[in-house]
Amino acid sequence: MKKYILTIAAFLLLAPVANYAQKVVCKVKGSDTCLPLSQKEAEEFMKKSSGSAITIIGGGSGVGLAALQNGTTDIAQSSRKMKLDEKQKLVDAGKAFKETIIAYDAISIIVNPANKVSQLTREQLEGIFTGKISNWKDVGGDDEKIIVYSRESSSGTFEFVKTSVMNNKNYAASALLMPATGAIVQSVSQTKGAIGYVGLAYVEKSVKALKVSYDKKTFVEPTVANAMNKSYPITRPLYYYYLNTTEKAVKPYVDFILSAEGQKIVLQEGYVPLK
Repeated sequence: MKKYILTIAAFLLLAPVANYAQKVVCKVKGSDTCLPLSQKEAEEFMKKSSGSAITIIGGGSGVGLAALQNGTTDIAQSSRKMKLDEKQKLVDAGKAFKETIIAYDAISIIVNPANKVSQLTREQLEGIFTGKISNWKDVGGDDEKIIVYSRESSSGTFEFVKTSVMNNKNYAASALLMPATGAIVQSVSQTKGAIGYVGLAYVEKSVKALKVSYDKKTFVEPTVANAMNKSYPITRPLYYYYLNTTEKAVKPYVDFILSAEGQKIVLQEGYVPLK
């Protein structure tokens, strides 16, 4: 799987403010949903902590958690909770770990702006993503084939949509699996009949986010405000996982994200803060 890597340039270390005495040198790997947020948090932290060097790598939640198991990352960023078998592998290896929620996210269902459909129920979304509904005319749209774009199975968002939206049913065999969230945005923006899902921070003007209903009555738009007041139904926590043995080394960076300043960045970047 193609990985998207950001290593913050060394010149940022010369920034004047130095509020954090303890430097952090670490690698953060995993969820594409978390990627833009982690990049910004790392950039701001390194401005304040002289000598710190934090590398952020995408690739999917499963990739990050596997890297934590094999010791090739210090922090696994994940848009889903660690699975039981993943926990067991760490336990069997004698590796105790910490789980920290750094923010929340609203998963947005996106279509091409030319699509006249503006809202769907959970049941309709299940039908579309499983392939039982294959034409937009069946959900109030034009007579046009539905083209489903999804993340690959290593993605935490893939897993969460399957569980929360699709009632644990399998994706349609015709679904096009994309290696990164940005690829879904690009594909949907260029294809009239397309539908996909992305984290709220990835929604831009080139696509249209649908209102969603889980009660077949109230349709809610994916926004930070609606996620915070819990009216938008497809929301989930975003996690950092790290080993107890490396907690001291990464804690200043994690604490920065959890601070008022770090949570302000969460909001500015289009994610949902903890409070």
